[in-house]
Amino acid sequence: MDAIPPRPKSSKLHGSEFVSKEHAPLFRTKITQLCENLEGKKNREENFESLAKELSISTNEIERLGKILQEQGILELNYPVNILSRPSVRLIQKLEQPHSEKIGGEKLLLSYPLSAHNVPASVEIWQMHDSSRPIYALHHPLVCIYTEKFLNFLRDTLAKSLPVETDEIVDKGKFAKLMDRFYAASLELIDKELPSIPEHEKKALAGIMLHRMYGLGDIELLMADDNLEEISINGSNSPLGVYHRTYGWLKTNLHMRSEEEVYNYAAQIGRKSGREISMLSPILDAALVSGDRVSATLFPISSNGNTITIRRFARNPWTISGIVSEKSHTMSTEMASFLWLATQYEMNILVAGGTASGKTSTLNTLAALIPPSQRIVSIEDTREITLPSYLHWNWVPLLTRGENPEGKGRISMLDLMVESLRMRPDRVIVGEVRRKREAEVMFEAMHTGHAVYSTIHADSASQVVRRLLEPPIEIPRLELESLQLIVVQYRDRRKGLRRTYEISEITQGSSESSGLNLNTLFKWRPRTDAFEKVNESSRVFAELNLHSGMTISEIQEDLLQKQKILEWMISRNVFSSDDVGSIMGAYYKNPQEIFEAAKKNSNPADVVAFKV
Repeated sequence: MDAIPPRPKSSKLHGSEFVSKEHAPLFRTKITQLCENLEGKKNREENFESLAKELSISTNEIERLGKILQEQGILELNYPVNILSRPSVRLIQKLEQPHSEKIGGEKLLLSYPLSAHNVPASVEIWQMHDSSRPIYALHHPLVCIYTEKFLNFLRDTLAKSLPVETDEIVDKGKFAKLMDRFYAASLELIDKELPSIPEHEKKALAGIMLHRMYGLGDIELLMADDNLEEISINGSNSPLGVYHRTYGWLKTNLHMRSEEEVYNYAAQIGRKSGREISMLSPILDAALVSGDRVSATLFPISSNGNTITIRRFARNPWTISGIVSEKSHTMSTEMASFLWLATQYEMNILVAGGTASGKTSTLNTLAALIPPSQRIVSIEDTREITLPSYLHWNWVPLLTRGENPEGKGRISMLDLMVESLRMRPDRVIVGEVRRKREAEVMFEAMHTGHAVYSTIHADSASQVVRRLLEPPIEIPRLELESLQLIVVQYRDRRKGLRRTYEISEITQGSSESSGLNLNTLFKWRPRTDAFEKVNESSRVFAELNLHSGMTISEIQEDLLQKQKILEWMISRNVFSSDDVGSIMGAYYKNPQEIFEAAKKNSNPADVVAFKV
C-alpha cells in the first residue's frame, strides 16, 4: 500500500493563495510549473536555459529538480555528446492532476477557517437539496500530482536521516518531540530543495508531510476543528461522519480509499498506545497523543467494513468557573460551591450520566479542586483524566494494558485498583466502574479512608443505586453507605445542552430495616432551564461537622465565600485549567486572602504569585 494517505474530495478554498483549477485548489510549486511547462512543449522537451528563463529560476535548480523527478520516473535528463548542444529535460510521464467536485447546496449554514500544523483549510456546512441532513465540507489544498512525487522523495530522504526508536512511538512525551523534530527537519529540507516558494507554502508542505508520516492524514484537519465532538469512519464505502456541536451528525466530503487504509490507521493508533488490533483481536480501545479516545473494529466484527470512531475531547477542559459561567450554564454557583466543599473535605463522589453527557469532564472539574497537599492516583482504561499542573507533582496516573498475542501481560483495572491502595493515596480517581469486582475494590478503598471519585452509566441517582445494588454489580447495601454524593449529568441531544441534572446524597434510613434513602439536594428543571435547591444537606453537613468541627453556620459561611470566589473568577475571565489551578493553589494556601480579593474584585494576577 502507498504510505501516502489518499487525497479526499474537496472544493474551492475561498480566500486562499492556492490556485483553483476545475474547482480543485491545487498546491502548486516550481515543480508543478516545470512539468506543466513541458506538457505544452513539442515532444514534451525543452533545454535547461529556456526553462530557467520561463520559470525565473536557475539552470542549476532545473537540473537538481530534474534529477529528483528522474528518480521518480517523471522526467528524463539528456546531456548531448556535442558540447555545442544544450542539455535538455523531457517529460516522459504525463500525470493527471487531482480534481474535485464543487460542493454547494441550498443554503450555506456556517463557514469558518481551520489550520493544523500550518496546513490551511476551511469548513462550509451546507443544507443540501437532496438530503435531510446538512453536509460538512472540508476545503483544503490538494497537492499537485507532480509535487506529490517530489514529496515521496522528501519522505524517503527524511526516513533515512531521522531514525525512529520504538519508544518514541509508544511514549506520548517522546512522540510529541519526534513530531516536532520531523516538522523542523521537513521544513529545513523543503527550504533547501525548493528555496523559491513562499514561506507559508513551505510550512504548509511540512505540515502535510507530518500529517502523513505520523498523523492521520487529512483527518488531522478534522481534529483541529473545536466544533467537532466525534469523527467516525464507517468503512471505505461510506463518507466520513462528524458530530458537530451545533448541527449534530453530518456527512463529510471525505472518503477513505480502501479497507486496508482504515486498518492501517487503526493499527498505527494501536502501536502508539502500546496496543494491538488484528484478526485475533479485532476490537481496539485506545487514545491518541492528544488524549482523544479511539474505538476501532475490524471486519467481520463490523460487517460493513473496518471502523474507527474518535471521541474528540475539548481542547479547553471544563473548569469549575467555566461550567457555571453564563456561556456554559452547566450548573449554578451554589451547586458548584457545594461540590467544591465536598471535594475539599474528602467526600466520596460518583458522577453518573449517559453517553457524552459530560461525566468525565465533570470528574476532571472536581479533581482539579483537590488540595495540592494530597497524593492522587488515577486508574483508567484510556487516558481521560487531566489535572492542572499544580497537582502533577504528586499525581500517579495508571493505565490498564491488554494481553499480548500469547495471551499474557494483561493488567486490568482491578489489578491497578489493588496496587493503588499500596501507594498511600489520599484520593483515588477511577475512570469508570463497569464490573462487580472493580466496584467491590472501589468501595473497599472508601471504607479504608481513601476519598474516591469515579463515573458510572446511569440516568438518575436512583438508577445509580439500583445498578450498584442489583446484579450484575450487586454491591452489599452496607458497602454503599460509604458513598456520600451522586452527581448526575444530562445531555439534551436536540439542543446540544449539557446540564447537571441532580445532586443527591445517600442517607441512612430511620431504622436498620428501612435501608438507604436518597436526599436530593439540587435539581435541574428542563422547562425553565433553571437549577433549584430542593433540600438542605443532612449527611454531608453532619459528616463535615463530625470530622472538621465546623458548625452548620460555619459551613454555610464557607459555601457563601466559595460562591463569591467563583463569581469573581467568572467576572475576571479565569477559565483555563491552569489559571483556575493557580487560584485553587493560592486558596488552599491562604483562603481568607483569596476571599478578600474576590470581595474587592482585585486583578487575580495581583493576588496570585504565579501566572493566572
